Amino acid sequence: MSPENVAVLILLGGFFLMVLLRFPIAYAVGISSALCLLYLGKPVTVVCQQMVKGVNSFSLMAVPFFITMGVLMGSGGISEKLIALADAIVGWMRGGMAMVNIVASYFFGGISGSAAADTASLGSILIPMMVEQGYDDDFSTAVTITSSCEGLLVPPSHNMVIYATTAGGVSVGSLFLAGYIPGAVLAISLMIGSYIISVKRNYPKGAKFSLGNFIKQSLKSCWALAAVVIVVVGVVFGWFTATESAAIAVVYSLFVSLFIYKGLDWKGVWRALGECVDTLSIVLIMIATSCVFGYCLTLLHVPELAAKAITSVTTNPILLALMINGILLLLGCIMDMAPIILIATPILLPLATSIGIHPIQFGIIIILNCGIGLLTPPVGTVLFIGSAVSGVPMERVVKATLPFYICMIIALLLVTFIPGISMFLPNLLG
Repeated sequence: MSPENVAVLILLGGFFLMVLLRFPIAYAVGISSALCLLYLGKPVTVVCQQMVKGVNSFSLMAVPFFITMGVLMGSGGISEKLIALADAIVGWMRGGMAMVNIVASYFFGGISGSAAADTASLGSILIPMMVEQGYDDDFSTAVTITSSCEGLLVPPSHNMVIYATTAGGVSVGSLFLAGYIPGAVLAISLMIGSYIISVKRNYPKGAKFSLGNFIKQSLKSCWALAAVVIVVVGVVFGWFTATESAAIAVVYSLFVSLFIYKGLDWKGVWRALGECVDTLSIVLIMIATSCVFGYCLTLLHVPELAAKAITSVTTNPILLALMINGILLLLGCIMDMAPIILIATPILLPLATSIGIHPIQFGIIIILNCGIGLLTPPVGTVLFIGSAVSGVPMERVVKATLPFYICMIIALLLVTFIPGISMFLPNLLG
């Protein structure tokens, strides 16, 4: 076996072994990368240099700002306003509260950008409300956790910033635009699944649609939704960068939470900032160690080797696209979202572009795959949060989620094989 092949085995074999042994992902990535470089005779200083290089990026400054914005808005009384708006729009349907849950997640996702935050915030309100109105607790939990993945696609999403930085040369503004329609496709797919189950189980309808109530709730929610408009419109039209827009959004979120909705006081602000630091420390350590991992992958030509291995099985673009999705879904079962984006993008993006998938479209594909991975054991973070919030055992939640997995896979296939779903808005607005 050649030294390069041994190095690849140390890098990838060591990483997956440590993942199976339940090492923290950042440690598994960093240790396997360091061992690989030491085997290749590289100095230890290379590890430090690559870690610093990984976080020394102006674009990445948007990540802490978007995380802070999401925590401030999520803690500032926004959830109730968005639930009321969603109820005014779709609450009249059969299984109305399930529809409200899905639509509210679309709105809230545009503010938090986090499936976990969506599940924790909206779930603590909506799951008890649904159970009280006659919905099964496991169904209510399944709707909440699956709809929370809309927040990963609807901008602003810090995961899109991470992907854009990893992929290189991908516009954050274009990614923001690309996420709206796929997020809506996912929401519609989940709503259809929820409606079928609701009719079968005879879940209740809500009050009739009222235009006056819709206008009233829209006016109440406009302050919250304006934060998304500020970010997306500002970036798309080039008024400011993603980092600058994120900083402006933090100031705006602080003002709205403190003085408009008054759901947050100054003590709450400090608690929210503490949560941000906890989350950000994990994300930045992961980015730093993944940069070393990416350096090793490039050094050993792993992307080219992976492309040759996969194309040796088949050259059919449809089968290759299905294989890429299968790999990402498999990784989602054992890894969290950020490390998948950081590690899989350098390997799979060249293969995806070789079969005609645009880098922006691939960004949406990888984020949606990772979202499904957040709901699959054994490392389904959102699955665990939903079970904890509702008090329903995880086994029952997984069983109730099975029909919604089908809805999400259908949405994934549509996004994969119909480029216009992702590319229509970026192409329309240049």
